Amino acid sequence: MPVATDAPAARTLWRPGRPVDLAATLGPLRRGASDPTWQRAGDGAVWLTSATPDGGATLRLAAAAAGVSADAWGPGAERLVAGVPDLLGAGDEEGWQAFARRASALPGRVRDAFLRHPGWRVPRTGRVWEVLVPTVLEQKVTGGEARSAFRSLVRGHGDPAPGPAGTMPQGMFVPPSAQRWARIPSWEWHRARVGPDRSATLVRAAGVAPALERTVGVASSEAQRRLRTVRGIGGWSAAEVAQRSYGDADAVSFGDLHLPRQVVFALTRRDDGDDAALAEVLAPWAGDRYRVVRMVELAGIGAPRRGPRYAPLDHRGR
Repeated sequence: MPVATDAPAARTLWRPGRPVDLAATLGPLRRGASDPTWQRAGDGAVWLTSATPDGGATLRLAAAAAGVSADAWGPGAERLVAGVPDLLGAGDEEGWQAFARRASALPGRVRDAFLRHPGWRVPRTGRVWEVLVPTVLEQKVTGGEARSAFRSLVRGHGDPAPGPAGTMPQGMFVPPSAQRWARIPSWEWHRARVGPDRSATLVRAAGVAPALERTVGVASSEAQRRLRTVRGIGGWSAAEVAQRSYGDADAVSFGDLHLPRQVVFALTRRDDGDDAALAEVLAPWAGDRYRVVRMVELAGIGAPRRGPRYAPLDHRGR
């Protein structure tokens, strides 16, 4: 079990020469307000955990006068600190600048979101498994169900996060490794309200986790193709991973229950969103399609609500 310690094992000050919007950039990695792997402290610092190949680690990122300060604890501290520039979008700079030159064509509230977040960039974690797990848990269920399952399983099978006692947000955990996810017994999945389809997908993926991690080094289109060779991982899941793990600014999560209506409405005020309409309205933004979707999310625009809400599934016996 990690030992609490105040002194970071690694630290750096990243000087990107531009504003950095920690919350907006890293927000897509957070799985709900009680995510045990992602927390924002009262001082604005963002705390993240990871099960790196070197061991579990905790990373604290905070705005500083000259850039972003990064402190890390645990065996994987050096690896997390080394990945900070990519995590905060250093590799997205050229693409973002090109997007900025045509962002004036975005409709009003979406354009306003872009102007309010000059420090936003597409993050690139470089870690596939840790993004894939909560993505698969989100397949065909409500966000609340998926977040609850992720929280329960990480707390039940992960390790308490290393870090400074009294400073680090309480209740943080390092997520389980792929091998530990694969060993979760069936009744634990059942108790977390994860059906056999999603748990089986994760167990299959865990068996090829090293190969999945190697997709970080290839083009996103090829990486997504390789992800989809795992039964249970389709286009939606592959796109969600591509956005976060590979920093793909053009990946679109087709097949989402709500996203088509939200984005089509935000860009056209039409309330007829489906995947075909989503592809149509995003076509002029080829190369930047995920950037546009993220601006819609940051604008907080939602399509008019209609029909009954989706009822959460319960796979547990009565």
